[in-house]
Amino acid sequence: MSGRPYYVDWDISHMFKVPQNVLSLHQVKGANIGLIGFSKGGDLCLSMASFLKGITATVLVNSCVANSMTALHYKEMTIPSLGSDLSKCTVTESGFLESLHIWNNPLEKPNHQSLIPLEKAQGPFLFIVGKDDHNWKSEFYAHIASDRLQAHGKDRPQIICYPGAGHCIDPPYFPARIASVHPVLGLPVFYGGEPRAHGRAQVDAWQQIQTFFHKHLDAKISVKPSKL
Repeated sequence: MSGRPYYVDWDISHMFKVPQNVLSLHQVKGANIGLIGFSKGGDLCLSMASFLKGITATVLVNSCVANSMTALHYKEMTIPSLGSDLSKCTVTESGFLESLHIWNNPLEKPNHQSLIPLEKAQGPFLFIVGKDDHNWKSEFYAHIASDRLQAHGKDRPQIICYPGAGHCIDPPYFPARIASVHPVLGLPVFYGGEPRAHGRAQVDAWQQIQTFFHKHLDAKISVKPSKL
């Protein structure tokens, strides 16, 4: 077996009843559902919000607005993967891979079909962006989303950018993942981020995410600020 990663095509048709199934859980209070996705999980959440009914609010953490890595299927429709050029992958002095520049520009005509039609979504979006992300051009993608939504008469999404923050903006007080072995590639990858700025971004982003969800899912609940 080669060392190249293997991806299976995503099919979200079977997720059609996910909102209804989630609402039936006794832990769920109210009729609203929020999604949060990070990296590849972000464009999957964008697709779910775009095609499935009942999604009220969606948070994307350093995510792409185009379908990535493999084709995505929904009913009779297929969204192809955004193309990439692995020859543009760079290596740091420490031997870590950087994939920031490998992905094709989704705004260029040959790549338009990979863009996710997020204007079909029912609820608002929050984009969390690490400005030192070395995996995705996250800020660029967030502004593509903003322009697309406004072009279709939708509200501008909330975009929060964190200078010095890298790709892996985890919940607060988790160790900053500046670099590690990628779980899919099996290779050391540099994610970016300055430790202090990244740590502060994790704390603030967590508060912003909770505030966003409470605003759109349950306006009666307030969020206690961090004491960091």
